[in-house]
Amino acid sequence: MAFEGLTERLKETFKKISGKGRINQTDLDNAMREIRAALLEADVSLKVTREITRRVSEKAIGADVLESITPDQQIVKIVNDELTDVMGAEAASLNKSKHIPTIVLMVGLQGAGKTTAVGKLARKLVEENNARPLLIAADVYRPAAIDQLKTLGKTLNVPVYDEGTDVDPVEIVKNGLEKAHENNNDYVFIDTAGRLTIDEELMDELKRIKDLTQPTEILLVVDAMTGQTAVDVANDFNDALGITGVVLTKLDGDTRGGAALSIRYDTGVPIKFVGTGEKLSDLDVFYPDRMASRILGMGDILSLVEKAQHQYDEQQAQDLARKIQENNFDLDDFIEQMNQVQKMGPVDELVKMVPGLSNMPGASNIQFGDKDFAHMRAIVSSMTPDERMDANLLTPKRRKRIAAGSGRDVMEVNRLIKQYKQTSTLMNKMQKGNMGGMDQMFAGQGVKGKLGQMAMNSMIKKNKKKKMKRLKKVKRFKTS
Repeated sequence: MAFEGLTERLKETFKKISGKGRINQTDLDNAMREIRAALLEADVSLKVTREITRRVSEKAIGADVLESITPDQQIVKIVNDELTDVMGAEAASLNKSKHIPTIVLMVGLQGAGKTTAVGKLARKLVEENNARPLLIAADVYRPAAIDQLKTLGKTLNVPVYDEGTDVDPVEIVKNGLEKAHENNNDYVFIDTAGRLTIDEELMDELKRIKDLTQPTEILLVVDAMTGQTAVDVANDFNDALGITGVVLTKLDGDTRGGAALSIRYDTGVPIKFVGTGEKLSDLDVFYPDRMASRILGMGDILSLVEKAQHQYDEQQAQDLARKIQENNFDLDDFIEQMNQVQKMGPVDELVKMVPGLSNMPGASNIQFGDKDFAHMRAIVSSMTPDERMDANLLTPKRRKRIAAGSGRDVMEVNRLIKQYKQTSTLMNKMQKGNMGGMDQMFAGQGVKGKLGQMAMNSMIKKNKKKKMKRLKKVKRFKTS
């Protein structure tokens, strides 16, 4: 997964200096040397690597160590701040035109995942903003691209405008825009042709489309797995077209991740979205601070919460809370929760988002795929209604029968029941407000004392704000 190698190297580096009451120049030099090597191995450009290590060194030498923060934790904080700054400091949202439609010109080399990115962006806008996008198929050189876009449009129930492969792409885009105005579409995504390499003909065609449409956004789609080549491609497209943002695809398949750390610094163009899988839902807003946190093995709890919010509605959450409170959380509920988890993404990636959990023994070896979820559903389906309601009924004889009925091994049945009981116990503790493990969670990621309290205070403050907003809405409703 993304940054896997870099994360492990940085963890080892910080482990060597942890626990020291004072860090001398030699300790700092050794740490910087290892950080530099880790960044270069992650395919981060030499220029960016030098800049990060220079900044960290300067700040570490002159840093005032915060109360309750040890010197090694202070260095972790400085590295976190510098990684965040290099990647753009803040998330960059999709620009929106003052007058509809907002035109988004999608560009990139062949094979970067441009057409899929169009579908993912369209889905995101429909799901989150109730948008009415139109997709224009302007890649006339690859017939499969038009078919792919039409298939995506059908899946999303989003219109696709195409005129086949025998028409000038600029003419297709012109007619497509007229259609968008007629239908009052608020977004238009133009899927343009890619090439194996950048050439004059490609750039000339894109310039003509740009001149015609005057797009609000020109998003470059680049493959994270191409490493520094992605940075070179970004520079070339930026010089020719003046791109406004980058969509970094296949980040889930790149164990190094250097492109994410280099593109923003080298080009000055923000990464706006990252592709994290093959599903249409696998597209995330790029948050530099959250990414830096994950690189350092500190988790990304905000992204995890957002993923959960997209899968749960308020009624589901209330029903679950009631069942846990009444101690009625049964195996049917357990499978329902597993279904929700499956929708959120790969389990090994979710583990990395939980602060401290990724540092626990065995966490890095968690492998849980669609087949595992299917096997779990088959096992529970082979139980009687009474057995699903009360796991205490599951004697060895019954477990053997369930294994035979589901076509699984008895050991798998035992494992599922154990997982269910552990989940049930954990949920009961959470429901009772047992937060005793929170300090350990923060300590495990090298952020405790004042920083841990600051993080908790921030979370509490956000929850209070949300509660106040809900109360205001209720008051307005009652008075009206």
